[in-house]
Amino acid sequence: MTRLPDARWPDVAAGRREVLILPTGALEQHGPHLPLDTDAAIAAAVAARLHERRPEAGLAPTLPFGASGEHAGFPGTLSIGTEALRLAVIELVRHAAADWSAVLVVNGHGGNADALRQAVALCAAEGRLLRVVHLGTRSMDAHAGFAETSMMLALDPARVRLDLAAAGPTAPIAELLPELARGGVRALSPNGVLGDPAGASAGAGAALLDELVEQASAAYDGCLADARSAGPSG
Repeated sequence: MTRLPDARWPDVAAGRREVLILPTGALEQHGPHLPLDTDAAIAAAVAARLHERRPEAGLAPTLPFGASGEHAGFPGTLSIGTEALRLAVIELVRHAAADWSAVLVVNGHGGNADALRQAVALCAAEGRLLRVVHLGTRSMDAHAGFAETSMMLALDPARVRLDLAAAGPTAPIAELLPELARGGVRALSPNGVLGDPAGASAGAGAALLDELVEQASAAYDGCLADARSAGPSG
């Protein structure tokens, strides 16, 4: 099945309608060197590559806004918050359930996790199948550091300002969470970076993207198996 923005309704009606892929991201600061839509761009790229591997799936447009309150101290960040994101995903799943057996969210922003967890729980209670894959590996740093800079260099190097790249706090995110909860990113990092973009490269970014596509593919296959086990939806 083709991407939904390119499809006509008879195309969708004629295709297999088992799993709909929904990328989610954010519009938030990513240091002085990366664009505000970095999370959405990475999620969209991974979802598109997943769709190339699993062309029978539906591919929805990326939800570009997320829950980004921790980045509110930086101009340009636009957050819809946890509750609005939760409701948006729930309503999309409710509507999609008329045509698809399941929805797989490919999430590129960690701040969306609470909203998506709550959405999964409510959809399950309503008898609808929603699954989420949170893109990330243990080797990736927290925010706008080596990993995201490398992936954006692989995806769209013209949008990366390496001349402005600088490190922020490099402690593991688990150690930073208490202060993040109290004062947001600005209290920890004046430039908005949590990590160190030094040494970032397109080659490293391509390898990381391959890992994320493998992660998303495994999640898709699990979601498809669950959808087939559950039987018809709607």
